Amino acid sequence: MINRSGYFPGSTPAAYLPSAEGAATVRHKGKGYPPAPEPLPVPVMDNHTHFDFPAGDIAGDFTVALAAALDAAEAAGVQGAVQVGTDLESSRFTASAVDADPRLLGAVAIHPNDAPVLASEGTLEPALAEIEALAAHPRIRAIGETGLDYFRTGEDGRERQHYSFRRHIDIAKRLGLALQIHDRDAHEDVVRLLKEEGAPDTVVFHCFSGDRELARTCNENGWYMSFSGTVTFKNSHGLHEALSIADRNLLLVETDAPFLTPHPHRGRPNASYMVPYTVRSMADRMGVDLSELGAGLASNTVRAYGSWAEQ
Repeated sequence: MINRSGYFPGSTPAAYLPSAEGAATVRHKGKGYPPAPEPLPVPVMDNHTHFDFPAGDIAGDFTVALAAALDAAEAAGVQGAVQVGTDLESSRFTASAVDADPRLLGAVAIHPNDAPVLASEGTLEPALAEIEALAAHPRIRAIGETGLDYFRTGEDGRERQHYSFRRHIDIAKRLGLALQIHDRDAHEDVVRLLKEEGAPDTVVFHCFSGDRELARTCNENGWYMSFSGTVTFKNSHGLHEALSIADRNLLLVETDAPFLTPHPHRGRPNASYMVPYTVRSMADRMGVDLSELGAGLASNTVRAYGSWAEQ
């Protein structure tokens, strides 16, 4: 397969190859961007990615041009993506990126780990006001990633995380946008706050990290579960159980690139062109036809965020 992306299954896409000097270092470490998979037979979308995040030490500190990255993804059967902001800088990037390429929709928010810091500085409210202003863009379709993270933020910051999460829920509801949730070690409180505040019409658990119990809760409430490369890991037993009972109408797929690279390339940087590895793993575990799963994932994505063709 040859096209403008320089995409050859089994080889790293041309856009993801660093300079000759950097490439030598990457080859020595064995941690460059992985080889391209066979394209999917039915195109899907990457529901959560960070095109503005450099891969850093994982692959040498270089960035990939947005159009080239999306060309490589499209060649892999990933026809669009949701670019996600985590702070004001990345949310501003998101607002500009969705104008730059029609293959992108966007989400903007203050990450839960940043919320306590901004609150202590007295800058959380101005930041939330700017997030709401950015979210008025017609191609920003979600507030996210927001939620709770008890892994990196200790108990002293939880109250401020809760406040920020409640404020993001309110913004999503008032603007009629989806809510993309970051939930790390905080399942019970995430569900509790959603119910206390009244969840928006569309809720997406980004990088779904729950087990069978949380999957049941999502099924009952009509909340989307977006699976990342972690579902391909052999030891992710809770995720495998969740996938086995998840309502297929609520399934999404994502990369969270450049993080959470799927098996067999775990530990190397991730990118949207890697989605087929995760989709194939999901289809195998679910015992469903790859094309059938792809069509369902694409349909679910449009239902969650709206059409990429709409302005």
